[in-house]
Amino acid sequence: MIDRLEATLERYNYLQEELTKTEILSDIKKTREYSKEVSELEDIVNCYKKYKKVLNEITDTKEMIKDPDLGEMAKEELKTLEEEKEQLDKELEILLIPKDPNDNKNIIMEIRGAAGGDEANIFAGDLFRMYTRYAEKQGFTYNVYNSIDGTAGGFSQIELVIRGKGVYSKLKYESGSHRVQRVPVTESNGRLQTSTATVLVMPEADDDVEIEINQNDLRIDIYRSSGCGGQGVNTTDSAVRITHLPTGLVVTCQNERSQIQNKEQAMKVLKSRLYELQEQERAEKEGNERRSKIGTGDRAEKIRTYNYPQNRVTDHRIGYTTNSLDRVMDGALDDIILALQQEDQKRKLQGTEE
Repeated sequence: MIDRLEATLERYNYLQEELTKTEILSDIKKTREYSKEVSELEDIVNCYKKYKKVLNEITDTKEMIKDPDLGEMAKEELKTLEEEKEQLDKELEILLIPKDPNDNKNIIMEIRGAAGGDEANIFAGDLFRMYTRYAEKQGFTYNVYNSIDGTAGGFSQIELVIRGKGVYSKLKYESGSHRVQRVPVTESNGRLQTSTATVLVMPEADDDVEIEINQNDLRIDIYRSSGCGGQGVNTTDSAVRITHLPTGLVVTCQNERSQIQNKEQAMKVLKSRLYELQEQERAEKEGNERRSKIGTGDRAEKIRTYNYPQNRVTDHRIGYTTNSLDRVMDGALDDIILALQQEDQKRKLQGTEE
């Protein structure tokens, strides 16, 4: 582990030095690339520097124990330092786990009502509120680019971009089928019903991601928006639907104010979808990632149940249960996300050791 940490520190110092050179600073792409890598290495380097400092203090304190006047005090100090070293050992172990290169990216999220008719669409609306409340609490921003209202409320489909630091690292575990158990407002006999909504989370492809899109492979349809883009919506043909013919992927954007904005947003989403497709193909070829991954990320996989009568939420992938459904639905997702992140780290650590 020390060899890896020394190599990381050496790389960090090299990059810091390079970023002071005029020829690097005049190259925007190189500057961005180096700055990004420095940012990624910062936590490991800071923790390792602290670790080295503690090791030096342990060596000095062991010498102090030999002093008859300072011995007892030094023993107490050594005990504290050994505990700090043990904690830093664990932190460094986790920091050295290979990072998901998408963790710092923004996300594209799609929520759809599935089994359960009107109630499924209402539940999709509840999930939308849950995620947007969570985003607000985290200081993230979001933008809905396409939505289709449910006939009795909620959404049969809603698509949004969530932006902020480390969004994907927190919400990447949300892809899959979410199940709700409750008495629907649409149920006159007061019977408990189970309905589902599906969630898909993809990293937003940024400027660094190179995805070639041939304009001849696209079919672009323009039509009248039914979204909530404000004044002008429903009066002009501003909604855009882009079909990528080779893959059959279809992207719709109708909630921006103009046709140009809708087309730009739709192209960004299409790029992200193609990137996600590329990443899935890569993971399947490598094969090793799926053994340690929490869930498949597939829409059909049942990942969580929201039981309203018992105020309970259960994540089936890790066996996590909380009896605070009301808080969860108001965006208090931190505990569930932390449990998923810790399990993910544990599995990756086991994979690294193997």
